[in-house]
Amino acid sequence: MKEHIPLEEGDFYFSEEGYRVFTEQYLLKRGYCCESGCRHCPYGYNPKTNSRP
Repeated sequence: MKEHIPLEEGDFYFSEEGYRVFTEQYLLKRGYCCESGCRHCPYGYNPKTNSRP
């Protein structure tokens, strides 16, 4: 089971469509790439090629 990381200010914002968008700050705290094509992925994942640099 993955560790629960409490959300803090600056970890996410809501898009115009109402979706929660995680920021680079949160994704770095999480510590790994989920390979879901996150908008602010600090790990460089490319969903089109399914690869990271």
